[in-house]
Amino acid sequence: MALLTPELQAMIGRQVHYPAREAFGHASIRYFALAMHDDNPLYVDDEYAQAAGHAGVIAPPTLVCETCQYAHRAPDADGYIGHEWHLPVPGCRMIRAGNDYTFNRPVLATDRISVTWTLESMVEKPSSRGGTQLFVMSVATYCDAQGHTVATNREALVFQPLVPHAQTQP
Repeated sequence: MALLTPELQAMIGRQVHYPAREAFGHASIRYFALAMHDDNPLYVDDEYAQAAGHAGVIAPPTLVCETCQYAHRAPDADGYIGHEWHLPVPGCRMIRAGNDYTFNRPVLATDRISVTWTLESMVEKPSSRGGTQLFVMSVATYCDAQGHTVATNREALVFQPLVPHAQTQP
C-alpha cells in the first residue's frame, strides 16, 4: 500500500494564511531571549538597538519562526496552537526532520507579522527499515504589514509507518 495517496497528492500546493493580530511586542521578544538564555542587549534595550542602527529592540532571529502569535485557534490535546497540516497518513508517526531558515531583516517589536504556509511537495522514498516513508516539504513565509518578506522557514516532515512495513511498498 502506497503512503502517497491521490488524496495527499491533491493537497500539494495548498496554502493557509494567518494574518497578524497585533504587533510582535517587547514582552514576547524579552521572554524568548530569556528562555534562550540570550542576554544580547539588542533584544531588550531600545537605546542600545538604536545605537546599533535599528529602529528599536529586535527579535532573536528564530523567534519569528518559533512563535505561534499568529495562531487563531484553541490549543489541541497536546497544548499546541501552531500550524499543522493534519495530513491523512494513518499508521505513521510524524517526525520533524529539519528546518532551513532565511532571515531577510530583523523583526521589530512593532512589526505585525503574518504567515502563509504552502505545502510544496510530497515524495515517497524507500526506508532503510524496509518499505517506504513519506517526505513532506512545506514553506512558511513571514511578512510584515507592508507585505515584505522578513523570513522564510522551509520545513521537512517525515511520516514513518509504526509497524515494519514491507507491505507499504508502492
